[in-house]
Amino acid sequence: MYFSHLECSVPCGAGPFNARERHHLCPGCGMPLFARYDIARARTEWSRDSLVGRTPNMWRYREMLPLFPGEAPITLGEGFTPLLRTCRLGDAVGLDRLYIKDEAFNPTNSFKARGQSAAMTRAKALGATTVTLPTAGNAGNAAAAYAAAAYAAAADIRCEIFMPRDAKQPFLDECALYGASVTLVDGLITDAGKMAGEKARELGWYDLSTLKEPYRAEGKKTMGYELGEQLAWELPDWIIYPTGGGTGMVGMWKAFDEMEALGWIGAKRPKMVTVQPTGCAPIVRAFEQGTERAPMWENPDTEAHGLRVPKAIGDFLVLRAIRESGGTALAVTDRQMVDDMLLIGRLEGVSAAPEGAAALSAARMLLAAGLMGRHETVVLFNTGGALKYLEVLRSVR
Repeated sequence: MYFSHLECSVPCGAGPFNARERHHLCPGCGMPLFARYDIARARTEWSRDSLVGRTPNMWRYREMLPLFPGEAPITLGEGFTPLLRTCRLGDAVGLDRLYIKDEAFNPTNSFKARGQSAAMTRAKALGATTVTLPTAGNAGNAAAAYAAAAYAAAADIRCEIFMPRDAKQPFLDECALYGASVTLVDGLITDAGKMAGEKARELGWYDLSTLKEPYRAEGKKTMGYELGEQLAWELPDWIIYPTGGGTGMVGMWKAFDEMEALGWIGAKRPKMVTVQPTGCAPIVRAFEQGTERAPMWENPDTEAHGLRVPKAIGDFLVLRAIRESGGTALAVTDRQMVDDMLLIGRLEGVSAAPEGAAALSAARMLLAAGLMGRHETVVLFNTGGALKYLEVLRSVR
């Protein structure tokens, strides 16, 4: 294990911070903290050849995950999801090497399982007895499931979830399935986040809010390691990623830096593309305006509730990844998402949530604008399955 310490993601000059103690945001500037590793030592001791034969889940990369010696992860088998070569879909849109990284194969049917596995592992190690977070749905389902998994691993951790009152019923039902307590909040996920944060401070709960603790990003970064391994350590030309809070984009960009420092890949990076709905596109607007932060998006409106995030604390980290990679940020309509949910399902048999289908909509836009070449390697991230969103097919069409 090479987990070492925490440091500010800005960085602001504060720290480093002891990773054996509880930390959330940087006490110096209030920005997210990153987990850091002894990569110099890992480079000489840990080879990518050691991955051969390991269990196909995200903890196959345990040397570069937040574990100390003697600790065991809270896991439900998350990670190492399929990377599907989509020939019929590629032909339909005009791409020869189009892939879908299908995160619907994770526990609780979304990529959120990765982050909650890592975060719950650290919460248990740090002695948390109650965790809390705001959610539009999938993150809450995953947190509830991993709190139950922690209980199965002899750690009694309660899960307190705060959701907007208009959350879709399947998400509420799944939280109940795992025994979590759900509070419905009038307003948006930002309002739910405010309430969760107040309760955390008042009652000493462990706050699992997006990028307000250092470890969900560590679970999400394993998507980057997997892409490298599944593509024989040659990263794609493009990654198109549906972005709400942005932890997946931030995590993968961090992973690519680690992988290069380990000597596993070269300096080549994919062009990173953020896609958001036209009804809530703060990152897109900030990218187009050339700003480093994204102001609050007023009156957000989209059926893709996972992307209905009017203000993300890690916006500057997402924008940094887009710009450093030579990528871009695009907004698509709900109707485009639904049409592409149906196209992905019909041509490839893949269950894509609106958020995942948005990635295909963005690829179409890049092709139409002449920014993406037919022969380039393109990876779309389907961040979750369609089953909890089937009502959207009726409401939008």
